[in-house]
Amino acid sequence: MTAQCLLPVLRNADADEAVHRTTALLAAGCRTVELTTSTPGWAEAIARTVPLADAHGRPALIGVGTVTTAAQAGAALDAGAAFLISPYPAPEARAVAQRRGAVFVEGGFTPGEIASAVARAGAAKVFPAHVGGPQFIRSLTAVLPGALFIPTGGIRPAEIPQWLAAGAAAVGVGSGLPDDPGELAAVFAGLARPCCTGCATAGR
Repeated sequence: MTAQCLLPVLRNADADEAVHRTTALLAAGCRTVELTTSTPGWAEAIARTVPLADAHGRPALIGVGTVTTAAQAGAALDAGAAFLISPYPAPEARAVAQRRGAVFVEGGFTPGEIASAVARAGAAKVFPAHVGGPQFIRSLTAVLPGALFIPTGGIRPAEIPQWLAAGAAAVGVGSGLPDDPGELAAVFAGLARPCCTGCATAGR
């Protein structure tokens, strides 16, 4: 996720649309995609996209976002999700992830919520990120050095470099990514960075 810098967050009309969009992202050089429980048939979409590979032949890393309940967490992992993400503190989902040894990035907005998520997993989703802006990420990095922040919510693709410069490990984007295959590939090619040894070791 951190090597890719950009985490597409998909909210689609149905499972077919989610699979189509995920396939296009993988072909454009994306490897890690977040589908969300707000998509009807999301578990089916996860099961259909998990076996796919990216443009370099690497197994796709398909996660599920907006996971807030134990039932959602269990269904996502049963479908093969590589990771879970919540928009705010979700103790029920957290318990399932811990029991099953799954990667769970918990969300928050207040410094206390974010610090708690970082203490548990080393990472936190910052949501809704546009409210605080990149300066909020700079302030967080000052008091939580080494934490992986994934700001999401209201961020346009053109703004991603600002967030990365502020200290974000990756940026979640839910809309605005181009549909044209060439333009989409250029977005990922322009942002990709080599993954550090520490990130690879931690499965990030």
